[in-house]
Formats: sequence, C-alpha cells, structure tokens
Amino acid sequence: MDGSSHAEDTWTVAGRTFRSRLIVGTGKYKDYAQNAAAAEAAGAEIVTVALRRVNLSDPSQPMLVDHVKPDRFTFLPNTAGCFTGEDAVRTLRLAREAGGWDLVKLEVLSNTPHLLPDMEETLRALKLLIADGFQVMVYCSDDPVYAKKLEEAGAAAIMPAAAPIGSGRGIQNALNLGLIIEQSKVPVLVDAGVGTASDAVVAMELGCDAVLMNTAIAEAKDPIRMARAMKHAVIAGREAYLAGRMPKRLYASASSPLNGLI
Repeated sequence: MDGSSHAEDTWTVAGRTFRSRLIVGTGKYKDYAQNAAAAEAAGAEIVTVALRRVNLSDPSQPMLVDHVKPDRFTFLPNTAGCFTGEDAVRTLRLAREAGGWDLVKLEVLSNTPHLLPDMEETLRALKLLIADGFQVMVYCSDDPVYAKKLEEAGAAAIMPAAAPIGSGRGIQNALNLGLIIEQSKVPVLVDAGVGTASDAVVAMELGCDAVLMNTAIAEAKDPIRMARAMKHAVIAGREAYLAGRMPKRLYASASSPLNGLI
C-alpha cells in the first residue's frame, strides 16, 4: 500500500471526515499544557471533553481552550460523570448552547465500582437526544444486541468498552467486539480500557474504525512518548487490517519450497 492510498484512508462520522483514527481525552493530565502536547504527539484530530470536569468558561482559572485549541481539534463533548439519562441530556443541551456543539458523545454510567455503561439508560437518553437534533456517538457495553439497538435508534457511532474505564486491561472480549464490527453500518470505535500500544493494535486489527483513550496516555510515566506510541500503534493496526493477515495454520509451512533441495 503506497503513501498516496494511505492518505486517502479516511473515516467519516455524522458527515465529518477524519484521517487520524486516534481520539484522545482531556482528563487526568498534570495540566492543560501537557494535555495539548499529548494530543499533538498523538496526531489526534478529535478530543473528548468531559463537560462536568473541564473548565471551558471561567477565565480566572486555567482554561482548556487556551491550550487545546478548538480551531485545531474537533471538540467532542461527553457526559462523563452522568448516571441518568436526564443528567446526560441536560449536560449536552448546555454544551450546545455554550459552544454550538451538536456532535456529542453519550455515556451514562452505572454508579458502581466498575463504572460500566447503564445500557437501558443509555438507550433511553440516545432516543431523547436524537429527537432533539443531536448527532450522537454512544459509549456502550460490548453487547452486540444492545449495539444493534443503539444503531437502529440512530446512533452516529458505536463505542464499545474494551474493559472498564481507566482499567488498562485491554480488549477482554474480542469475539463480541468482532460481532459488533461485522454487523454495524456506522463506525465502531473501541472506547475505554486500552492500556498500552499493543491493545490499540489489536483493536484496529479487528477492524475498528478508530480508538479512543485517555488514561492510557495521561497516566503513562511519559505521556508524550506514549501518545506517539499510540499514534504508531493505531496506524500499524489499521495497515495490518487493510493488508489482510495470513491464515493461521495448525502446522508449519516452510518459508522456502522444500522440493529441489540439494
């Protein structure tokens, strides 16, 4: 695959086209400057913004937009910290009023130590947001049945968790993830649970359209270097997926022909 065809390998969500398949968060960094440097090192075009946790409006305090520039990155407001559909809808309506954002990420968490998505509330909130004119990328469990329900309800993208948020355990259920990718007609992004570069590679080799991560970069000993590693991992995994891997075999297959040996 030559460089020109690689440059054309884009993906599209809600009518917006991107080249980078790595989305990064805006939380857990030591400061906004490090966050911005990591986003640049990752080559990201989209950053998620937890509206309940990031300062977007108080100029007396450090502001995210002074470092992670809205004219450089597409901001994807999310509902991190919301545990009911009403909380999520209210939060995103405020985001639209404040910044004009209508492409958003919905997450409604269960109020438990594992913070896995509450899928019943998520689906209910999605329907409310769709009816209100939002374009919604949806964080969800790795359940193919619920993923299909979300898509049928109008989700712009399906974002199954690889593992619990911030756990760094990598993809725990490749089978379900593969089923979701196979059935979906909208983009599928692994969201949450990635810990290191090999996790991102696996997600892309399975056929995900993109990978979203925050803690894996922010809590690395060297976040900027990890951001670069993740950039390369996502590219490598995507290239391997497009190349089409060799078949797995039970027995050896000699690299050179065995006939005509001296």
